[in-house]
Amino acid sequence: MKTFRNLINGELVGTGPRIDVVNPATGALAGRVHACRAQDARAALEAAQRAFPVYSALSIDQRADRIRAFRTLLGRNRASILRVLTDETGKTAEGAAYDFGMLLECLDFFAEAVKRHYGTSIPDYGGTHDNRLIHHPVGVVAAFLAWNFPLLNLGYKLGPILAAGNTCVIKPSIQTPLATALVGELFNRLDFPPGTLNVVCGSGRELGPVLSGSRIPRLLTLIGSTEAGLELIRESATSVKRYSLELGGNAPVLVFDDADVRDAARQTVALKFVNAGQVCVSPNRVYVHERVYEAFLREALRLCRQYRLGSGAARGRVLQPLIGEHALGRMIELIRDAEERGATVLHGGRRARRKGFFLQPTLIRDAAAHMRVFKEEIFGPILPVAPFSARTDVFRLANATPAGLSAYVFTRRLDRAMEAQDRLEFGNILINTVHYSVQLPHGGMKQSGLGKDISHLALEDMYEVKRVSVRRGAG
Repeated sequence: MKTFRNLINGELVGTGPRIDVVNPATGALAGRVHACRAQDARAALEAAQRAFPVYSALSIDQRADRIRAFRTLLGRNRASILRVLTDETGKTAEGAAYDFGMLLECLDFFAEAVKRHYGTSIPDYGGTHDNRLIHHPVGVVAAFLAWNFPLLNLGYKLGPILAAGNTCVIKPSIQTPLATALVGELFNRLDFPPGTLNVVCGSGRELGPVLSGSRIPRLLTLIGSTEAGLELIRESATSVKRYSLELGGNAPVLVFDDADVRDAARQTVALKFVNAGQVCVSPNRVYVHERVYEAFLREALRLCRQYRLGSGAARGRVLQPLIGEHALGRMIELIRDAEERGATVLHGGRRARRKGFFLQPTLIRDAAAHMRVFKEEIFGPILPVAPFSARTDVFRLANATPAGLSAYVFTRRLDRAMEAQDRLEFGNILINTVHYSVQLPHGGMKQSGLGKDISHLALEDMYEVKRVSVRRGAG
């Protein structure tokens, strides 16, 4: 059983206590990683600070060449990375391949996107000066990753960080640190200045305050819950810093009476059960017009019955395990709360009788706003559905949450689609589709975060903007 090491200042460090990582599909040991302590996190920040003037001085082409070499090396080690990723997450082979593939895609995308991140010339009203805006790398970035998509989340952060000329300290979730640690080991074989990328694994309670509270990082970036984002902001008030935060969601799905009901059910169920519902953009509250309510439920129930439980090489409609016992126990509590408050479980609702942390795919009808499944981000394979009438202001219901990450609307009417884009308070509004891609901005409104992941807009967080004015005729 391999024990993974941390990457600090161009050296693989393995002196701390070992942390066991469990495979959620079997409960067996997936691997171990050496835990960093507070002094290791400080050393990583200092290494990134020393590396910054060296790495940021490289030209765009020089950085792009190194990023492409990194991407090539990762591709050559695809099989070993996927094996580690599958073991620590319980993902299916298809899910793990997508997770890993997004890391490669992000590296490719940002190595090219940075070449088109142009400065701006500003007209001078008096004609006496030339004025322009130029971009300067922000400096050291401390990045905190979520456990649900370890390598996708790494790509979202590492792609723009490296392309813009910044250096970083990456802290993966202690629940899924192994694949990220392996990526760090591979990165260390390449011709990057020591300290460009540092990977520190360990307790968030110990490392989080050190990384956030230090005066070294100029940008803090996180993928996680809203509560985690608030804690990071509180801990970071030792200096003025920038933030890029992708936080919790509570995604509504609005199915109107003119929608293609079968298609709406198909897309909603498919997205709900991806990664066992452990996705920030997963459908969380489904509102269906009363005229098509029963038809939607029939189709959703038919689709739910097609899922089977599994991981690894399992193919087809497969539901992978939850991340751990705590997550599974919380799902049971949410289902019990919904039933006690008047909802009905149409399918699933129980822990599977097998090894691992599996919950049966669960469909709930007649959910309501006072139930926890509508008030909280579920982050599991539970699909709660509620009817609404023509008299209901369903856009108001959809907005009745502090979260504002993603929303889904199914309708054939153009005017209703336009109303949705105007009234919904969400960073991602998807009409008759589920569509995410590396070139499309991803981020939330309200309590779902600041800034954007992926797309050209992600680069905005990675730079300081300088205004330069030169007087004409001087000298």
